Amino acid sequence: MSRRAPIRLPPSHIDLAIARFCARQAFPGEERTLRALTVLADEKTVVAGALLYWAYSRLDAVAPAGKREADRMACAVLVASALPHVLKHLFDRQRPDRSVMRGRRRRGIPRSGEPYDSFPSGHAINIGAIAGPLARLVPPHLRPAVWPVLTLLAASRVLLLAHYPSDVAAGLVLGTFIERVTDQLAPRQVREAKQLLLSPKRTLRRARHSVAYSRERPASTVQFR
Repeated sequence: MSRRAPIRLPPSHIDLAIARFCARQAFPGEERTLRALTVLADEKTVVAGALLYWAYSRLDAVAPAGKREADRMACAVLVASALPHVLKHLFDRQRPDRSVMRGRRRRGIPRSGEPYDSFPSGHAINIGAIAGPLARLVPPHLRPAVWPVLTLLAASRVLLLAHYPSDVAAGLVLGTFIERVTDQLAPRQVREAKQLLLSPKRTLRRARHSVAYSRERPASTVQFR
């Protein structure tokens, strides 16, 4: 399927230079390793991981701060997983594994996705969406390493020639923007939903507490003179 989007977005000279350099340096063994590594940022992997952590955070073993981060991460990831499908129908850019590799030996470089779905990188959007909550969830001594590690993971898409560097950079910016917006909007929405769901339970608990308190409280004596 060679679907073409209405907005044509050609790569820059820097994009092409980096893609050609990666094509010359590619080796089959390294490309296989990168293909396995990049699965960690795949849409299905990120959504499944975020939702699994959200479900785990509902347990009493997770602190309230961890539950809030799970809410934010789940909201950001769900939005981030949908946005690339919309943008790829608007922007037309051929992937470098088609344009740059035309007439070259592939040297282990795979064909990634649809040929004209290069902009933006969906993997990078997912990474940008989870980076903030993940940095707040990990122990403090690991937080400085979160963004560098995730950026290297996003850069694997460039080494695989699935995307140009500008595709990945745009994806990281969009994912971070989504996380910041949901960070502001999600807590109020989640709090209102929780109050709606938990209000019957709270009312029942309060009623039981009142009954128990009235039974334990000694009856007051009235003295008549």
